[in-house]
Amino acid sequence: MFKHIKDSQITISELMRPMHSNFSGKIHGGYILNLMDQIAFACASKHSRHYCVTASVNKVDFLNPIEVGELVTLKASVNYTGRTSMVIGVRVESENIQTGETKHCNSSYFTMVAKDNNGKNAPVPGIILDSKTSIRRFSRSIALQKLDKNRSNEFNASEFQLKDNLHLIENQNAKIELNNNL
Repeated sequence: MFKHIKDSQITISELMRPMHSNFSGKIHGGYILNLMDQIAFACASKHSRHYCVTASVNKVDFLNPIEVGELVTLKASVNYTGRTSMVIGVRVESENIQTGETKHCNSSYFTMVAKDNNGKNAPVPGIILDSKTSIRRFSRSIALQKLDKNRSNEFNASEFQLKDNLHLIENQNAKIELNNNL
């Protein structure tokens, strides 16, 4: 079974209040991450028609601060479907509701896994790629999975070779002081 991406896309908006701010008066990044996880869950569950859990979150860069009083809009879309997992793209924008100025605050990719009523992984419908953007996003997800797997294997504790990686530390803000036990 295959479904159109648009059928599970979700958009939510929320006014940022003082209770959401950190010590510097900006909206707390943890609060935004919580909202992102919620919308990723909703999008994945809507697509799969199953309860879903967050397996991983790809890099989150906070590009612009969010101010108290701004309207934050989160958009979620299924970018990739595997057998039981989905990559959900989440975009966060904020709007100054007095001036109408909007800014892109961050984007991230959540890998969500569908679960059946017994807690076992459940198959998910595939997605119909009907635009250049959807093909780009699907392809990007495949490429990121390969990079993650290679990175995990390369730096696996049992496989890590010290001599092969010392060059990475050169010209960095670090000092190596190894004891004789290594």
